[in-house]
Amino acid sequence: MEKKILYVGMDVHKKSIDVAITDKRTNGKVRSYGKIDGTLEALDKLIRKLKSSGADLHFVYEAGPCGYPIYRHLTSKGHSCSVVAPSLIPKRSGDRIKTDRRDAVNLVRLFRAGELTSIYVPTVEDEAMRDLLRCRVDIRQIERKTRQRLLAFLLRHGLYYPGKKNWTKGHMNWLADLKLTHRAQQIVLQEYIDAANECTRRIQRITEQIQGLVPQWSRAPLVRAYQALRGVSLIVATTVVSEIGDMNRFKNPKQLMAYLGLVPSEHSSGNRIRRGSITKTGNSHVRRVLIEAAWTYNLRARKTKIILKRQQGLDDRICEISWKAQLRLCNKYRRLFARGKSKQVITTAIARELSAFIWAIDKQVQQLTA
Repeated sequence: MEKKILYVGMDVHKKSIDVAITDKRTNGKVRSYGKIDGTLEALDKLIRKLKSSGADLHFVYEAGPCGYPIYRHLTSKGHSCSVVAPSLIPKRSGDRIKTDRRDAVNLVRLFRAGELTSIYVPTVEDEAMRDLLRCRVDIRQIERKTRQRLLAFLLRHGLYYPGKKNWTKGHMNWLADLKLTHRAQQIVLQEYIDAANECTRRIQRITEQIQGLVPQWSRAPLVRAYQALRGVSLIVATTVVSEIGDMNRFKNPKQLMAYLGLVPSEHSSGNRIRRGSITKTGNSHVRRVLIEAAWTYNLRARKTKIILKRQQGLDDRICEISWKAQLRLCNKYRRLFARGKSKQVITTAIARELSAFIWAIDKQVQQLTA
């Protein structure tokens, strides 16, 4: 006799969870169970009530700001749980009513029908490294904003650096020697300078922590192997590894490119084919660092001292992939530039192919460690 299955949809919020349940039958009734507290203790109480019927429980909820504690709690107890992407949940045209109860009911109905796409849930260790890297990005954004405000403040008072480049040692000495007419303005200047310097020191501290934690990480071999590629520094490699996680979920490089949003959008009908800019779906953090890395391929292909240092101790097959990537991507940059393509379009195309070489190195590392 086939065991009964109960599908449990949860609309998760900080302090509450709306629950809806249904059985395996495609025409079975979907009913709202009600609202429970957003604690794991309340969730355990719900599990005990639903398991009293002897059914297997399959849970589902949307990815959101509450993270993955519920997923990890349920899977640790042996229950099936899926976290789905909110952007890929089908929505009916003209449906203008949205409530937590309706969201839970709709979620479990679509989950039973197999219409939802589950996301990859990172391990605790991977998520911790990802949080550290995202913290670094946030502080860099604060630093950039602070510097912009400082320069705007000086420009309002007719002051600008006569040198070639801001934020160099000469520029900082020039800032330190500035004397404004009013004491209040001098205080403003010093506060902006101190705020910018504090952000710079924080970025340096976090970078040092990343350098110290990566060797202890279970995915350290991948971080080291990715750095064999030109433009892929420690920060870029660590970002790619922590954000993507298990590369085995991508059967081929095209799936990875699509996940990163680096493939062209398309709107075709009949014999007409129209392709536009990249989709920009998926993980924006990896897409950003790969495009930054792609700018290094505007120079001729060669193995610099930095690259040779990174490749020390790596398998020859990984180094061969790196050199193959340099030859191909540097030639592609010159070829597209000669065709009149803009540098932004070229670097995006380079980043797309660079992700394929990262995929190839990942597979090579797995073969070596198997």
